[in-house]
Amino acid sequence: MVLLLQYMLLFASVLALVALGGCFSEHSGIINLGLEGIMVVGALGGALVLKYMPVDVPSFITVIVTLVGAIAFGMLYSALLGVAAIHFNADQTLIGTAMNMLATAVSAVIVKAINLSVDSSDVSSVVYYIDNRPDLTVQIGGFEFNWFMLVAVVAVIAAYVVLYKTRFGLRLMACGENPQAANSVGIDVFKMRWAGVLISGMLGGLGGIAYITAGSSWTFENGVAGYGFLALAVMIFGQWKPHRIALAALLFGFFRSLGSVYSGIPLLASMNIPSTVYNLLPYIISLIVLAFSSKNSMAPKAEGIPYDKSTR
Repeated sequence: MVLLLQYMLLFASVLALVALGGCFSEHSGIINLGLEGIMVVGALGGALVLKYMPVDVPSFITVIVTLVGAIAFGMLYSALLGVAAIHFNADQTLIGTAMNMLATAVSAVIVKAINLSVDSSDVSSVVYYIDNRPDLTVQIGGFEFNWFMLVAVVAVIAAYVVLYKTRFGLRLMACGENPQAANSVGIDVFKMRWAGVLISGMLGGLGGIAYITAGSSWTFENGVAGYGFLALAVMIFGQWKPHRIALAALLFGFFRSLGSVYSGIPLLASMNIPSTVYNLLPYIISLIVLAFSSKNSMAPKAEGIPYDKSTR
């Protein structure tokens, strides 16, 4: 059961970070379906930092610089959404879909080029950083605490405070509810929407590096196994509220963790259910949850609608 809790919290941390990113973007009025791609690019930035960081650098510094690298790459990639959706009024659904497809392809090409420059026979899309991987875990009894769990908790608390207790957060949400009314009281809707998109890139990048550091290496051709879309389901089920998103992330994290630890639970192991079924559970649950919760959706009213100053 300790192992189940460990994996549940780790997977929930990734989902919570990415879902919070989507929450900020949609509260500003921009639908970010490109979270999957942002995770991949953020993971690329963090993995390259781990690869090229000198081995003698203290682990704490390595962790900080790795997080900064993932955040920077995530924000830079999310800027594509900002430019297309905010300034060119492009269809936000299509932009997000294109970003997801582009991220995996471009990241794989970049990593393959790096590997080929070192070894002409290495055509893999894996960033090898095991020799310089910092210790991100602390053993507490039989429980392996990952520092990304703490990052996720801090992010949830910070998101709640920013959205509901600060002027910035209230203005951001006003732009997602009624941008024309927000503009009438002097709020710069374009700046607020840019802020929402860039914050989603920051949190999506963090989610990407949190996802890949669970293993020693990662193949970019495989993407992030649909975690960006799962995070969207977590965000919707959580009704765009940070505290509810955290609870939804725990629920989805629980079902995702079963695929990793079911063989160690006597009752589940005795049922002889294929591991594929357990791996599919979070995606099946997401469909069921969305089917029943979408009717009571509390999505920002102006999300996905291009802002035009001339309209009232």
